[in-house]
Amino acid sequence: MPRILRFSCSLLAVLGLTWLLAGCSPRHQPPLTLGTNTWIGYEPLYLARELGYYEGADLRLVELASTTQTLDALRIGTLDMAAITLDEALLLAQEGQPISVLWVLNVSAGADALIAKPAITTLAQLRGKRIGVEQTATGAYMLDAALQQAGLQVQDITIVPLPLDEHVSAWQAHAVDAVVTFDPARQRLLHTGGLELFTSQDIPGQIVDVLVARQSALDCCRPQIARLIDGQQRALQYLRQMPEQAWQRMAPRQGVPPENVADALSGIDLPDVRMNRQLLTDPDAGLPATIRHLVQTMQQNHLLQGAPDTTALIRADFAVEATP
Repeated sequence: MPRILRFSCSLLAVLGLTWLLAGCSPRHQPPLTLGTNTWIGYEPLYLARELGYYEGADLRLVELASTTQTLDALRIGTLDMAAITLDEALLLAQEGQPISVLWVLNVSAGADALIAKPAITTLAQLRGKRIGVEQTATGAYMLDAALQQAGLQVQDITIVPLPLDEHVSAWQAHAVDAVVTFDPARQRLLHTGGLELFTSQDIPGQIVDVLVARQSALDCCRPQIARLIDGQQRALQYLRQMPEQAWQRMAPRQGVPPENVADALSGIDLPDVRMNRQLLTDPDAGLPATIRHLVQTMQQNHLLQGAPDTTALIRADFAVEATP
């Protein structure tokens, strides 16, 4: 798809979301809207909805096709909250977006990956190849880390910009030789013979998914936000106590068999209330330390222009007040 057409489609999707949610976020009217893509680490939020934990809470979960659409909708205010990666939150902070990080939803431990065609068995063989990647901070961060490990530069490859919902189709059409992706697309590509050459296990603790909220949502809707977090934690408890039933419920939304849901979940850590409290408050071993490392790494690789103001980015009050 030509780049201008892809941009137009993304814009139309965001404008469609604007129309759908008109009158909600900008004027602080219910329901409180949360946007996500189909990443497996966000699935407990939807599991909570299916289990009825959000009934009567004036909450609306909105699933979008890509992270790009989620970020755009958050920027223009048609979403009150979003589930995004920490590095994407840093980019929004640099732009001056009025957001705060409230909760750590998951930490990727292998579920993000660079997957190559079967003939490519080493990272060094990516030289001269076409690599599909979503034009987000996470995609750029993963690709840069993989290239560094291979001793390659960006100019040694051809980057093919691809939103998440086009990863599988581009692979099947032989439009790319490799792709930086994540579940559920990761599972599908592996089942077609793709090889994992680099994963988030190679950069432990650096791909972190967080819940962010616009200041307008914090001003108007703290009870709904607390209810959202509580429901997600109750869903995690359900997942721990009845994993097979949870996998069955998650599978249709992910578009994979239940056993693949289990495989995908094995590639992430899902922090509970106690762990969130530690992550959000510990300046030396928690999210503040991760942010310092991410800022430095992203600046070195030209993913951040300057240093964003992160002094008030993290809000630990929801974690402090939550019941373990």
